[in-house]
Amino acid sequence: MRILVFSFRPRTKQRHVVYDALLRCTKPTRLWDLYAFASGPSRFKNTTPLVRLLDEYFRLLCLGSYRASINIIENGSFTLSNDLWRISSVNSDYTMCQSYPFALVVPKIISDDEVLQASSFRARCRLPVVSWCNPLTGAVVARSSQPLVGLMMNMRSNMDEKLVGALCSKLDNGSRRKLYIVDARPRKNALANGAMGGGSESSSNYFQSEIVFLGIDNIHAMRESFVRLREYMDTHGRTSSDGMSSFLRQGGSTWGGGNLSSMSASVSTLGDSGWLLHVQNVLAGAAWIAARVAMENASVLVHCSDGWDRTSQLVSLANLLLDPYYRTFTGFQALVDKDWLAFGHPFSDRVGMPSVSGTGNVPFELSRQSSTSNFPPSPMRQSSGTFVSQPPASSHSHNSNNYSPIFLQWVDCVSQLLRIYPFAFEFSAAFLVDFVDCMLSCRFGNFLCNSEKERQQFNVFEACGCLWVYLADLRTSSGGSHVHYNPFYDPLKHSGPLLPPAAALAPTLWPQFHLRWACPEEAQAGEIEAQCRKIVMKYAEMQKAKEMAERKAKEVTNSMESLNAELRREKQLNSSAMNMAKSMSKENMAIKRAIQSMGCKVHVSGSSGECIVDIESNPDILCCSSRKESNSNVRDDKKDMSVSVVITAGDDDDGNNAIGRVCETLCPFRFGDGRVCETLCPFRFGDGGCRWPNGGCAQLGSQYVGLKANFDAFDKLSIDDSYFKSE
Repeated sequence: MRILVFSFRPRTKQRHVVYDALLRCTKPTRLWDLYAFASGPSRFKNTTPLVRLLDEYFRLLCLGSYRASINIIENGSFTLSNDLWRISSVNSDYTMCQSYPFALVVPKIISDDEVLQASSFRARCRLPVVSWCNPLTGAVVARSSQPLVGLMMNMRSNMDEKLVGALCSKLDNGSRRKLYIVDARPRKNALANGAMGGGSESSSNYFQSEIVFLGIDNIHAMRESFVRLREYMDTHGRTSSDGMSSFLRQGGSTWGGGNLSSMSASVSTLGDSGWLLHVQNVLAGAAWIAARVAMENASVLVHCSDGWDRTSQLVSLANLLLDPYYRTFTGFQALVDKDWLAFGHPFSDRVGMPSVSGTGNVPFELSRQSSTSNFPPSPMRQSSGTFVSQPPASSHSHNSNNYSPIFLQWVDCVSQLLRIYPFAFEFSAAFLVDFVDCMLSCRFGNFLCNSEKERQQFNVFEACGCLWVYLADLRTSSGGSHVHYNPFYDPLKHSGPLLPPAAALAPTLWPQFHLRWACPEEAQAGEIEAQCRKIVMKYAEMQKAKEMAERKAKEVTNSMESLNAELRREKQLNSSAMNMAKSMSKENMAIKRAIQSMGCKVHVSGSSGECIVDIESNPDILCCSSRKESNSNVRDDKKDMSVSVVITAGDDDDGNNAIGRVCETLCPFRFGDGRVCETLCPFRFGDGGCRWPNGGCAQLGSQYVGLKANFDAFDKLSIDDSYFKSE
């Protein structure tokens, strides 16, 4: 859509040199002179498209556990299958069909020999094969070229009819699935092709089938329509190739380059170009195919004449509508690789690049102007601003009869669907613009040559860079904020087929592509996406800040919980220590009462844990000391508390007598005459044994004789205070 004008001063000698250089650089005659080859090795290395095609076949057949590789391609072990379909290697050497891929998906019940026989009944041997299948219902979208029925439309092929019939697997209720055979051409064109041996099918020869003609024009009509659209944009744009605005044309600042009548003239000129009508026809045909598959569970076979132009448009658009996977970046790549590159859309011929034969297409006709004349305002514009009928060669188009913007028209259709369903696509309109620019730039090798066989034969994939790797690198470098990402994408909103009604398929000019040179200010439809992307980025930043704040709050909460748990443990320890202190106080009081029960007056004094007890009534007992012992290896709540009553033996008493006197004196169950009531002692068995043998009632140690009480045993035995006298 961009028209560049080079102007030279009169009698400039270099103008012919510049013209020849422009012609040589823009339209090289040899494939090897293209920039993709001449620029040397690219850092965007191309992955093998054969592997990508097999991976897509595995996905369609629900064989996700398998991964394609060069090894399985070389040894031919990729011929896998499911219940209905199989991957055939019948065309692995491209001998059956040079424009088909090396691997084909065909019905499982059809053998390779039958495939070979059926191929001879189709133009260029492009037999019916599966492009997409529904794993749940078994319905398929298939593609082929026209049948060779001849002028009388009476030629038949049993193998072709069997192959087409096998595309219609049985439904769950046992009935046979309906088959729609969609001929993309107008009916009259299909009949005219019969004179050259082609034609269309007869529904009587294909069981339970229906023939539908979509009436889409051929590549020549599309080429002329695009030329008229480009001239319309150049004439009525804000700035045209002659540098003059349409507002100032004819010397007046009126809309459309003239008076009021020229307004309707310019609008009718856009309609006369037919471009939007062609886009609408392709969209309507694809939507009809998708509706038959999704709503009726029917199978659809699509073809045109050769099966690589209109067929590729319809099949790939129908797949895009049916399968949400194709509306993602990876799925869109798989779709283009499969239905356009693998199935032989002749990109070199349609875009106007040289072919592998080295002859190439006839280059541009850049009209040489006289050195004394001025450059005309526009090659197809008269003084009134209207168009005149001129042959295509006089406009900025190709002389080659095979040039046609078929793929560009398909991307235009995708942009229309993106406009209708802004939440259904992961990629944006900016991605589609960059994608088309990269395809036309000759910087990458993906779209060179006319078929997969030619690209393999001349090693294009290893010699040239990969467009997909380049675009993925752009997105990776900027993250999710890149302009190629659609900020409105919501995969859950449109997780199934897209079935647009006819009223929604009224197309408009694709502003980001058609208006970017003629009306740059009006082409800023992407500014809304840019603003939304900024909002999304800001929202993402706020989400990150929120997550960080939540993490910090969680850490603080965890710390508080830890401190609370530690505080509770300290309280428990404190409570345990208090209980132990109370128990020890109670035990001390019990011992004190026991000593006082001997009739002794106890006087307690001392410090640092040392208790001095003076007993006045018994001269044999000198002192009693109490010490609290601690052990770092023993827990605080288990520290031992020992109380010792220390006595000194007299000169006339031995140690045993002293011990005996002490024990007898301390015993609370002793009568006044000295007898002990053994039956009243709570620590004695009936046979005289003692329940508290470790009590240590009396021990002899070095020069002292002492009594040591085991308070742990006291705790276990739960001594009742009623054994002792109250104060």
